[in-house]
Amino acid sequence: MTEMTDRYFDELIGRLATLKRDVADAMAAAADAITAAARSDHRVYVFGTGHSHVMAEEMHYRAGGLAITVPILAAPIMLHEGAIAGTVYERTEGIVRPIFDRYDIRPGDVLIVISNSGVNAAPLEAARAGRERGCTVIAMTSVAYSTATAEGRDRLADLADIVLDNGAPPGDAVIALPGSDQMVGPVSTAVGVTILNAIFVDVAARLASDGDAPIYLSANMPGADEVNQKLVERFRPRNPHL
Repeated sequence: MTEMTDRYFDELIGRLATLKRDVADAMAAAADAITAAARSDHRVYVFGTGHSHVMAEEMHYRAGGLAITVPILAAPIMLHEGAIAGTVYERTEGIVRPIFDRYDIRPGDVLIVISNSGVNAAPLEAARAGRERGCTVIAMTSVAYSTATAEGRDRLADLADIVLDNGAPPGDAVIALPGSDQMVGPVSTAVGVTILNAIFVDVAARLASDGDAPIYLSANMPGADEVNQKLVERFRPRNPHL
């Protein structure tokens, strides 16, 4: 490794070690809520805009992942059809409720809303809509970032039942370039995916003890086609992305 790659790895590993302790209670609360929902045949919806939508896709149809998850995906608030436009849309009031109308979100479901900055209009609207529909709302956000930029506005952390603070600094990047004021090396995605997968590992273990852990197999593993097809048939009615 070079010195710079070393620095990034060390920074990320250090942050994960700290978060393992600092968000333990919030992760346990999230696992409790998700397990309770799964045991009642409810779903876990995952919403994010911009790069945060990556975590919704990470939880969807994932090898070793649970089939109870449903990503909320809409091209205008993602990146692939226009990053500049997507940034405008995620700051626009009223865009989320029409997106949510595509999904059969019910009382008792869980809604995970991911926003690193925690102040844009779309994730805040998503959290409010989730609460209105009777969901337990879990926020994945940087409390430090949203506190620094809120300027009197609501923050995602204020609207959620459970807050998973990813610990990312304002601006997300953590490595200063030598001889420059520029920062590189964002951490929110790597940290966020780790936290979410850790929670779902816990949930899967609890469901397995019940005898019903709906876990996808990697497509190239023996027996995967049969296992995954049964899960798709079971969960497709409330997951439009299967």
